[in-house]
Amino acid sequence: MRNDDRPETEFEEGSGNVFADLGLEDADELFARAKLGFHVYKLLKDKNLKQREIASLLGIKQPEVSHLMNGHFNRFTTDKLFDFLKRLDRKVTIQISSHKPGEPYQEVGFGP
Repeated sequence: MRNDDRPETEFEEGSGNVFADLGLEDADELFARAKLGFHVYKLLKDKNLKQREIASLLGIKQPEVSHLMNGHFNRFTTDKLFDFLKRLDRKVTIQISSHKPGEPYQEVGFGP
């Protein structure tokens, strides 16, 4: 107990992958898609485009734009998100290395 008689808050340190912490299947894939999707979202947000302009740029229908801009990245495959990045003139680099215990099997990072 603390001095003010309130119980201490219990917490558990996360793994860095919320999907794994929730015990979801394909957690690494979901995490990678979330990070890719967020990067697409950020690029589009910075362009300040209307949804119909985004639809034209990405080659998708307006309802799909709505899903994307509302963070529903699980509705898009990894390949589709890679295609969006290509259409946004972004290069995607994949690096393969040895896996170390405790680290995710898939990781998405962003450069300048």
